[in-house]
Order: sequence, then C-alpha cells, then structure tokens
Amino acid sequence: MAIIVTGASGLLGKPLVEALRADGRQVVRLVRRPPQADDEAYWQPREDVIDLSVIEGAEAVVHLAGASIGDRRWNEAYKRELVDSRVDGTRVLVEAMRQVSSPPEVLVSASGVDFYGDTGDRVIDESQGKGGGFLAELCERWEGEAAAAGRLGVRAVQLRTGLVLSGRGGALGRILPIFRIGLGAPLGSGKQFWSWISEEDWVQATLHILKNRELVGAVNLTSPNPVTNAEFTTTLGKALRKGTVPIPVPAFALALGVGEFAHEALLPSHRITPAKLLGSGYGFTHSHLPEAFSAVI
Repeated sequence: MAIIVTGASGLLGKPLVEALRADGRQVVRLVRRPPQADDEAYWQPREDVIDLSVIEGAEAVVHLAGASIGDRRWNEAYKRELVDSRVDGTRVLVEAMRQVSSPPEVLVSASGVDFYGDTGDRVIDESQGKGGGFLAELCERWEGEAAAAGRLGVRAVQLRTGLVLSGRGGALGRILPIFRIGLGAPLGSGKQFWSWISEEDWVQATLHILKNRELVGAVNLTSPNPVTNAEFTTTLGKALRKGTVPIPVPAFALALGVGEFAHEALLPSHRITPAKLLGSGYGFTHSHLPEAFSAVI
C-alpha cells in the first residue's frame, strides 16, 4: 500500500520521501506535469484533475503542496495564490477520497503555527483557538478542507509547523548569508517568541504521526523549547562563530523591506508547545536550539 505525497520536491517533501523509502515504504509523488518516473502520478488541482487510481487503496496521503509564503513580496493577487494553492489542493484530495471505494486510512496535511495569531508570551498548545490576521484565516480554511476527510472515516491530521531549521534552504537558508558576515540582528523588539523545529524532528515526527492512530486533528510540530527572536539571533551568531548587531531592525524598516509578510510572519509571537506529540510519546532529537543549529549548519 502506497503513501501518496504532494509537494514531494519541496523543502520538507524531499527528506520525508527519503525517510519513507528508507523505512521500506512505497511512495507515489503527485506532480503537476506529465509523470517522468514510475513513482509519479499526475494531478492538477486548479483544474480538479487527479489520478484516482493512486488514491484507491493507498495507505496514507501526506499533503505538503502550496505556494511559498516567504519567497515573494505579497500583493493581493499573490495572497489569493497562497490561499487557493492550499485550499483547492486539499479539497481536490478529499474529493478524490470520496470518489474511491477504498480511501486512505489517514490524511496528513500541512498547516502552520500562524493559525494562533500573535499570542505574546503565553504558552499555547493545540487547545488554543484561532488568532487574527491573514495567515490565521488562511490556516483555518486550509485545515477545514483537510478536516472534511474525517467525515469519510479518514483520520485527518493537520501539521501546525513552526520555523523549520534545515540545511537545505528555507527560512534559515535566506538569513544565513547575513549572519555569516556578522550582520544578523534582532527583528522588531526581539521579544517575540519563535517556535522552531529541526528538519530531522519534523520528518521523524511526521512518521510518528503516520503510525500513531491516536493522533487526530491539529498537531503542533515545534520544539518543546521556543526562544525569543533575540535569543535566536544570538544563538545563530554563536553557532557560526560570528558576532551579531545589537541594534534591532525596526518594525517599520522590516515592513518597508518585505511588506505585509513582516507583520504576519516575522513580528508576531508564537510560544508554542507540542502537547500532543509529547503526550503520544514522541522524543525529540533536537530539543534545544544550539544542538539544532549544530545539526543543520
């Protein structure tokens, strides 16, 4: 029985597929171009097109596809793309599950800690409701489409992922060049909490979720030890053996540089605890930031 993966060429999709195959699992990657390998199948969510034969009898679907949050400056058209690429893709997958006679046992769908909005210095677990802001609204709609699989008898899990620390790129890859020349600095007040997770823990936690039927609904994928942005900055500087700039980058300067993304993703505080993961017995490989940086840099 295959595990179907969307977004398999992305930052998290690649290591997840590698780990699944290393675990002896058959993986089929859904792609939006003509398939070029035996382990690929076609889908085009914008046109409601998907190969139902790969959904029939599959063991699980891991849905990671969606337009990148941080690669482009937001305008109204791109914000619609951010929403549509997530909502439409999830809806097409769930509708495919509705059409087959033997749907997958579980749908694991990406989401983010942005669901909670700005939570200040409060410690937040999965019982916390939705916050405010564009990304919180996006996550709510995204998760709602995934949760609809539950009405088909499919175990639906939404991965509320924090900042992923990866040596392959992503957010860390974008800021490393600045830190490598000693110009890393806190953002805004620097007091906002950043909830992070190493790439290795993200992959292993996702495998854990696939195997543990008790895990249903939203699951926070973050380290048990979030840090402030100022602490993140200092720790990364030390990991690179570089100094950092003690003067924070003002919020208005961030807004001028990256627009609305600054107020939605860089300046809000997310002090998240992975209560469900810990309660299900998952043991983190990288619980503290210095060891995570050592592993990925």
